[in-house]
Amino acid sequence: MAPPAYMKRRHWGVLITLCLFVLVPLAVTGWYLWAVATDQYASTAGFTVRQDEGVAATDLVGGFAGQILSGGPGSDTDILYEFIQSQDLVRRVHQRIDLLEHYSVHWEEDPILSIRPDASLEDLVWFWGRIVRVSYDQSSGLIELRVLAFDPQTAQMIARAILDESYILINDLNATARVDSMRFAQADLDEAIAKLRRAREALIVFRIRTQIVDPETDLAGRLGVVNNLQGQLAQALIELDVLMENTAIEDDPRVSQATTRIKVIRERIAQERATVTSGTATINGQDYPTLLAEYESLLVDREVAEETYRVALTALDLARDSANRQSRYLAIYVSPTLAQTAEYPRRITILGLAALFLVLGWSILMLIYYSVRDSK
Repeated sequence: MAPPAYMKRRHWGVLITLCLFVLVPLAVTGWYLWAVATDQYASTAGFTVRQDEGVAATDLVGGFAGQILSGGPGSDTDILYEFIQSQDLVRRVHQRIDLLEHYSVHWEEDPILSIRPDASLEDLVWFWGRIVRVSYDQSSGLIELRVLAFDPQTAQMIARAILDESYILINDLNATARVDSMRFAQADLDEAIAKLRRAREALIVFRIRTQIVDPETDLAGRLGVVNNLQGQLAQALIELDVLMENTAIEDDPRVSQATTRIKVIRERIAQERATVTSGTATINGQDYPTLLAEYESLLVDREVAEETYRVALTALDLARDSANRQSRYLAIYVSPTLAQTAEYPRRITILGLAALFLVLGWSILMLIYYSVRDSK
C-alpha cells in the first residue's frame, strides 16, 4: 500500500509562486479595473478622401499635364492618416479643446488612464495615441476614427475637431494642387510658345536665304517643264512617224529636222531630270535634295511645335477649370457618434488577457526552473 500523499516543499513553492505571479497581480488588476479605472466613452467617425473626376484630363491632353490634373486620392488619404497622428493636429485640437484639463481631472485617483496636469506637448502627443485610435484600409482608402473621453460630449467634440482640421488640410492640399497645376501648365505653355516661335523663325530664315517660299512648289514647276518636254517629245515622235510614212526620199530634210528635234528634246529632258535628282542645280551653293531635306525637317519641327502648343493650351484651360472647383473633398460616411454608455476600458477583456499572459509567464518560469534543476 502506498503511503498517503502530503504537500512537500516544492509543492508549496509552486503554489506560492502561483499566488505571487498570477493570483495577486490578477487580483490587483481586477481591483483597479472595477474600483479605480474611470469610465471612458467612445465617439466613432468614418471618412475618406474623394476626388472629383470632372473632365478626363488624361484623355484630352495625356502625358505630364494629365498627371498634374488627375491627382492621387490614395496619397492624400495617406497624408491625412499621418496628419491625424501628428503633433500639429494635437496642438490645433488642444487650442480648441483644453485636452489637459479634461484628461487630467482624474489624475489623482486614476493616473493610468489620465495625464499629468503639467504635461508637455510631447507628453500630450504620446497620450494622444491612447485616446485616439485610427484604422486605415489602404485598399479602399477608408479611415475609421475612435476617440475616448471621460464624457460622451467631449469625445464627440474631439472627433468633430479632428474632422474640421482634416477639412482644412484637404482645402490646403486643394489650394497647393491648384497653384502647382497652374504654374506647371503655364510653364509648359510658355515653353511651347518659345519652341513654336523658333520653328517659325527658322522657316522664315530658310525662305529668305533661298528666295523660295516652298521648295516643293518650285520642284513641281521644274517637273512641270519635264512633263511639257515629254509631251513635245511624244508629238515630235508622232510627226516623225507620219513623215516616214509619207515621204519616199531618204534624205528628206524634214526627217532630219524632226530627228534632230527629238534628240534635242530628249537631251533637255535628261538634263532637267539630272538637275533635280543628281544635285547639279544649286541655290546659294546648296543642291535641291539638300534644300528639300532641310525644308522637310523645318516643317516637321513646326508641326511638332504647333501640336505641343495646342496640347499645352488645352492643359492650361483644364488647369484653370480645375482651379475653379473643389477637386478633393472629405467624404464622411459615419458622423461622430454620441455614446450612451461607457464601453471602455473593456474590463472583462483586459482581465482575461491579463490572466492568460500571467499564466503563460508563470508556466514558462516553472518549466525553466525545473529544467535547470533536473539538469544538475
